[in-house]
Amino acid sequence: QVQVTESGGGSAQPGGSLRLSCAASGRFFIINSMGWYRQGPGDQREMVAESISGGTINYDASVKGRFTISRDFAKNTVALQMDNLKVEDTAVYYCFAQYDLSRRSWGQGTQVTVSS
Repeated sequence: QVQVTESGGGSAQPGGSLRLSCAASGRFFIINSMGWYRQGPGDQREMVAESISGGTINYDASVKGRFTISRDFAKNTVALQMDNLKVEDTAVYYCFAQYDLSRRSWGQGTQVTVSS
């Protein structure tokens, strides 16, 4: 079982920045990917950014060029730097770790609110 712990988030004005951090711990053979999803009010959970072992990074089109995901493979951590935030980025952000090929654990979620 892998535990996923998030930190960061909070409130920002449009155009501002926030940073999310996440760490995976527990028993596993390998973490295949780590990343972030988000769920806005009344919306389905959607992928924001993911880092896949081997070097592949994927971003949702709505955040590309504004958000940057970085991963420390040795420490099993991942961070999401969010710049030029927009009101529509308001959501609960969930970190995930996919491990041992097919198993996935989620963090508890952290609120990001962007408003003027």
